[in-house]
Amino acid sequence: MAERSTAAVDVADNSGDEPLAAQTAKATADGVDTQNGQASDGPMPEKDGERTTTAPTAAPELHSGHKLARRYRLEECVTRVDGFSSWRAMDEKLRRAVGVHLLPADHPRARSVLAAARSSALLGDPRFVQVLDAVEENDLVYVVHEWLPDATELTALLAAGPLEAHEAYQLVSQISQAMAAAHREGLAHLRLTPSAILRTSSGQYRIRGLAVNAALRGITSETPQRADTEAIGALLYAALTQRWPYENDAYGLTGLPKGVGLIAPDQVRAGVHRGLGELAMRALANDGATASRQEPACTTTEELAKAVAAMPRIRPPEPAFTAPPEYQHTTYQQGSYGRPAVPGVQTQNLAVAPPAPLQSRTGRALKWGVAALLIAALGLGSWQLADSLLDRVKHGSNSDTGPEQPPADDAPAKKEPGKVLPLKDATVLAIGGDQIKPEDADKAIDGSADTGWVTPHYKGYPNFGNLDGRKDGSGIVVDLGSVQDVTGVELDLYAAGQKLQVLAAAPEASAPDSLRDFSQQLVKLDIAKKKLQATLEAPVRTRYVLVHITELPVADDGKYRGGINGIKVLGQNS
Repeated sequence: MAERSTAAVDVADNSGDEPLAAQTAKATADGVDTQNGQASDGPMPEKDGERTTTAPTAAPELHSGHKLARRYRLEECVTRVDGFSSWRAMDEKLRRAVGVHLLPADHPRARSVLAAARSSALLGDPRFVQVLDAVEENDLVYVVHEWLPDATELTALLAAGPLEAHEAYQLVSQISQAMAAAHREGLAHLRLTPSAILRTSSGQYRIRGLAVNAALRGITSETPQRADTEAIGALLYAALTQRWPYENDAYGLTGLPKGVGLIAPDQVRAGVHRGLGELAMRALANDGATASRQEPACTTTEELAKAVAAMPRIRPPEPAFTAPPEYQHTTYQQGSYGRPAVPGVQTQNLAVAPPAPLQSRTGRALKWGVAALLIAALGLGSWQLADSLLDRVKHGSNSDTGPEQPPADDAPAKKEPGKVLPLKDATVLAIGGDQIKPEDADKAIDGSADTGWVTPHYKGYPNFGNLDGRKDGSGIVVDLGSVQDVTGVELDLYAAGQKLQVLAAAPEASAPDSLRDFSQQLVKLDIAKKKLQATLEAPVRTRYVLVHITELPVADDGKYRGGINGIKVLGQNS
């Protein structure tokens, strides 16, 4: 597919000499790179293209409170540079925060910004911060995009230190897959800086400014895919080492020592994950050198995503054990309970002296008397216990069953799940008249865990893409051949996280073909794990059993997919 690029990579942007903490970007708008809410106005050297000269047109002089289209109220200006400005605004119609880029309609880059925004909006991938509107009116061009108040820029994460291995793996995996999807549609970002990467509170990484950021800056490239791939390598390198992989300091990160060139991450910082370090070197342009194993360089995001997927899984770190606080004695146990504090006198833990023992003749006699009573009591109790045991043995000697046992009826009877019933046939239920992969229905009952009925990928909505004829779900109907007493079901699903229910048709039903024909519930609607086992309270008589899936789980690529690998129906033949 021909690449449709509006920008070039900016991996060596020098963000100034401010301290690391001061460089941390705080805004979460999908705009140009910001530092403490303001964009860097200095020149930005390009590694893979050329940048147009700074536009002479001044940024529109607007103020907080100005409304666009009688809907978007400007609240705070976060960027004003190169003849455009970026704002945090409020969408008064939907009552939500949004971001807005503004520039004059006669700006030299106004047309390219509008084209980039509209192309980005057509992608509709949830891994990117979405463009909501792109308008030209009243001598202004403005682009409206999502605003994520719960997200944190990668710049801020790196200011606190390098990422641990599992988090760095998630970063490069999600970003490379997202950009590979954009490249397949002919879109490039080409300004993938730490400020363009946001981490949400759920741990998902999202990319802002696809095509738009570079169009605002007037950046172009002849090799946009290679430029984006190198930029992702730079992000991974920075995440592992907290250093920028070039000589210039950038984005609040210190660059590499001058004159040494690009060195492997594990030579910059001890303890770097070797596989991730080699992956960063393969993605970066380094004069033909890759990693220590001399594996081929990754020149496209598609190759990088495949290399990440081929790596052994990196497990998340074990949660740190926090020792319980040392037990603190109460004031009562310390001997000071109820004692008023005397000003100027330090409180001491005074041990209470025990009372003096009984040393007199009367005291000794009292001690011997108490001891005699205790001995007599113990003897009487032992005699009564022995008499009781002998009496029990005498009355129970004619029985070989031993001591009397409580009646067995007191224990609840354990429900037996039954045996696996033979399945005659399997079909895909046509909800709304639409069947999904009917030719694969038999794979759900063939007894093999390696095959199954698997749905296509859906974008945007877990309920089968919210498509007409599919948004009410789908599922597999199994035919038992005759009416049976069903006592349970066992399912092996394609993936965990699917929302489903198991239903049964009435005993007299013949060839049910709609959801309303299945009137008996075997398993209630809920989120299921990869394996599902259910035993019924009482047998249900039916010939047809439906596994009905209503929502699909999200896969690693951000799309929704599900399915069934195996179905077993348990019961009693009748």
